[in-house]
Amino acid sequence: MENYEKELNEQQIDYLKLLAKQYPNINTASSEIINLQAILNLPKGTEHFLSDIHGEYEAFSHVLRNASGVIKNQIDAIFGGSLTDEEKKELATLIYYPEQKLELIAEKEENMDEWLKTTLKRLVYICKVMSSKYTRSKVRKALPKEFAYIIEELLHEDGNIAAKELYYSEIIESIIRLYQADRFITAIAHLIQRLAIDRLHVIGDVYDRGPNAAKVMDIISKYHSVDIQWGNHDISWMGAAAGCQALICNVLRIQARYANLDTIEEDYGINLIPLATFAMDTYADDPCERFIPKNAVELELDEKEKMLLAKMHKAITVMQFKYEAQIIRRNPQFKMEGRLLFDKINYEKGTIDLYGEEYPMNDIHFPTVDPEDPFELTDGEKLVMDKIKSSFVNSDKLQEHTRFLFSKGSVYTVYNSNLLFHGGVPMNEDGSLKEVEFMGEKYKGREYFDAVERAIRQGYFNKPHTDVKRRCMDIIWYMWCGEDSPLFGKQRMTTFEQYFVSDKKAHHEEKNPYYHLRNDENVCKGVLEAFGLDPEAGHIVNGHVPVKVKKGETPIKANGKLFVIDGGFSRAYQGETGIAGYTLIYNSHGLVLVSHEPFESTESAIAKETDIHSSTVALQYTNDRIRVKDTDNGKQLKKEIADLELLLRAYREGIIKEIE
Repeated sequence: MENYEKELNEQQIDYLKLLAKQYPNINTASSEIINLQAILNLPKGTEHFLSDIHGEYEAFSHVLRNASGVIKNQIDAIFGGSLTDEEKKELATLIYYPEQKLELIAEKEENMDEWLKTTLKRLVYICKVMSSKYTRSKVRKALPKEFAYIIEELLHEDGNIAAKELYYSEIIESIIRLYQADRFITAIAHLIQRLAIDRLHVIGDVYDRGPNAAKVMDIISKYHSVDIQWGNHDISWMGAAAGCQALICNVLRIQARYANLDTIEEDYGINLIPLATFAMDTYADDPCERFIPKNAVELELDEKEKMLLAKMHKAITVMQFKYEAQIIRRNPQFKMEGRLLFDKINYEKGTIDLYGEEYPMNDIHFPTVDPEDPFELTDGEKLVMDKIKSSFVNSDKLQEHTRFLFSKGSVYTVYNSNLLFHGGVPMNEDGSLKEVEFMGEKYKGREYFDAVERAIRQGYFNKPHTDVKRRCMDIIWYMWCGEDSPLFGKQRMTTFEQYFVSDKKAHHEEKNPYYHLRNDENVCKGVLEAFGLDPEAGHIVNGHVPVKVKKGETPIKANGKLFVIDGGFSRAYQGETGIAGYTLIYNSHGLVLVSHEPFESTESAIAKETDIHSSTVALQYTNDRIRVKDTDNGKQLKKEIADLELLLRAYREGIIKEIE
């Protein structure tokens, strides 16, 4: 005993005493060790990776409901040829949209009681199969409270025990007789959806372009297990919520560009009347042709709506460039003086000097720009921004969503041997990590990402009107569009040129070397190693840059070490990509990359049972099934087991007293 006591320092003994409060004797500690050892040998849960959702609520919701085809595949595997294709489609749609589908079935089904009895048994069986990879405790926690006991009984039905057959049949009969079948089916359908995805990874860009980013955030914020890697569009909204005027303008500009101001006004309760009034007065005689929403025809906007949106769009765009100029001027370390462009305009010739080359401009009507002091905001512009900024920082729902992004989000995540980040790692042309000067220090790789995240958090959480908050809010803006931003990663963002210069040569945005070097397996292994992962076993998962499938580009890079899963969830990109997004699935058998065709509509999915057509793009399956013991959670469980075994030994040696 004396030797054993020497092995433990006071800190360890104090820790074991705390652990003993939870496991007060040998029996309780032993039981927990047995439980944890058993969990280690269960198959790992299924992880789903999605990226660049861009407000496409319906498509995103459907992909979660059908678990990227996992549920449909389970139905095929379970029922095989015993059900027709039509029966399988109906069953799948019922699981995806139980409330709506039940209404349609009730209208056409002649013998509803018999249908309910058959369907309930099928759903219970599917749920039983899908819950088999989890502990009873985990499944119990996922059960809907109102039917928890009943579902648990049915899930552990043993068909081989004849004595209980009547018991289980009576449960089903009673559910139907008491008119609880619809509620029960809805509850078990949602449980199946939950069991199909153990953890969701969102690789950035929830916001912008699509019409329902707030609704997407509502789903994510209620999801049972999720992490988010911030994209540059998310950072733009987070900075706007913090009160950064340049990013408030940017958010409004993009929403106006895609006629999605309902997200601002209705979902987040932000009053845009001051902007609308200012824009109609200031740009009254300006047709604002370059600012008509990109989807005006698709949305069938009338002329009055188009003109109002176009004028608001131009007004906020001009204000954005002025506020950005203020940030650039007070941060010479950003090295972005080249983005100060209003002073490069020759109004007489109607041209602009861009990096030593003269380009004709398609619009030089800037009633609020003083050529003598082009970056100064007018009193009217300042008044509009003061009112809108107040709405942004005081929007309860926007702040709630932003705080969720901070609580579940980060610049990067390391999870189960995979490195997840939205954009890219600043890199030199030779594949080495670029050293970046940041807030007075030099960083590269993981250390740079960590420093960036600290600054972003300070920019949101610091007290208002402090130098630290202002400096860090400027950094949040830089992460939206700066050359060394790991969320953006291009030499410059040519927003000004895309509006005011027709020559597409001026629109080019040179990417960081990472974006072509990530095809090199050795480069990817170097990145994995820099972030503390095993370069042989690990993978990198990115979003940000849409994969142009139509042009033959593949989402799989570096011999399968890296996956780019931005395939075009956003409708705005689908003409360019040719598909409607990727989902990466990591289950107990390995990695599966799935591509999705465009989603028609929720109504069509329910009424016509038209699921998203998904195709397997790539497989990386292992010979041996991946168990919990092989995961990050498994490492933690092994540590807990080691601690408990140490506690057992302390009990047996008499160092800590047992409490019976």
